[in-house]
Amino acid sequence: MSTVICVILGGGRGTRLFPLTKERCKPAVPVGGKYRLIDIPISNCLNSGYGRIFVITQFNTASLHRHISRSYPFDALSERAIEILAAEQTLEDTEWYQGTADAVRQNIRHLHLDEASHVVVLAGDHLYRMDYRQMVYHHENQHADLTIAAQPVTAAQAREFGVLKLGKEGTVPAFAEKPQDEATLQEFALDVPPGKDPVSGEPLMHLASLGIYVFRPAVLRELLETSTYEDFGHEVIPMAISSRRVAAFVFRDYWEDIGTISTFYRASLDLTDPLPRFNLYDQRWPIYTRPRHLPAAKLDDTRLRNALIADGAVVSGSEVERSIVGLRTIIREGCHIRNSIIMGHDFYEHARPTPPSGPTSPSPFPRLGIGPGCRIEGAIIDKNVRIGEGVTIHGQPGSGVDRDEALYYVRDGIVIVPRAQEVPAGTQIVV
Repeated sequence: MSTVICVILGGGRGTRLFPLTKERCKPAVPVGGKYRLIDIPISNCLNSGYGRIFVITQFNTASLHRHISRSYPFDALSERAIEILAAEQTLEDTEWYQGTADAVRQNIRHLHLDEASHVVVLAGDHLYRMDYRQMVYHHENQHADLTIAAQPVTAAQAREFGVLKLGKEGTVPAFAEKPQDEATLQEFALDVPPGKDPVSGEPLMHLASLGIYVFRPAVLRELLETSTYEDFGHEVIPMAISSRRVAAFVFRDYWEDIGTISTFYRASLDLTDPLPRFNLYDQRWPIYTRPRHLPAAKLDDTRLRNALIADGAVVSGSEVERSIVGLRTIIREGCHIRNSIIMGHDFYEHARPTPPSGPTSPSPFPRLGIGPGCRIEGAIIDKNVRIGEGVTIHGQPGSGVDRDEALYYVRDGIVIVPRAQEVPAGTQIVV
């Protein structure tokens, strides 16, 4: 097991997740009230018994680096280690990473491939549980040079992914990245659909790549060092199929690409379902994160329905329905929160002491948290936001409305209040 190394790609600019990626990279985006997206692949690696982990980063990395260093402080005698490989200029290369494959190529000298039996390449912005040992065993049994994790998807979903053609004995004879024309979709369609999509009910007609790969180290080195290809999906995978034995590992459990505001919003609120498809409460496969030593959530005269309330939150005299309330969130009296994600705060804000001469002057900006009498629906409230008294925020998720305003953004009808924003009392935001 210790000879398997895992490489997690920290992602590019994350423009489709903007403004959540305005000051952080995609893997650092908070999820589930107390986690970051990077915790998902790291936890999968550790639960699979793979402790040699490299995280390749480039854009807006400060919060990601801080989170990893505080969450996974392995001791010096442990065989487990997480090494951050930040973008760097060298005498050989002064450019930023140009794509997923180029990011691995520029760091290949740091990966110690000569000491590894397999290389597992992962993305840092997916929501799923996978035992990578099963994929590695499948890779070995297939005598493959490269194995691609794949999942059955509908024809509409196939347009957003790379799709595989499944050949004899589980091999992959052809691959197409994000096919848009009907002829290509028909060419890559499965002979017998394995089922229907649980959400749309449409038949699962194609096998989509999940961006999870197992390489033989020598093959990975050769594919990267004998080409200038920049991206795994567009270039490296088709080249490998033409010259190497490539296999497919069909994964039938829950998997979600957190690539857009809409998918992030939907996948996050799905966590509040009574029986969520991604279950945070499975002690057999825990999701690790930073231990913060916060007090339990405090709920005072509050009505909850299908809600996740994270550590240290204080909710007073309010109603919260199908929402996520993050770490240290303060929600004051008379609020109604519905179908929303409140990411919480990095600190508590304490009242200023009264000076000997008299009471303190009123603060010129709202207090940290959500003020009294607010109504919030269809929204994402980023960290350390101050929302004044009587504010109304009403989004229309799924409406397709996009716009940028001074105080907020709208993506697909979802209102996003960016990090550390101040929303004055009485503000009305209606999509």
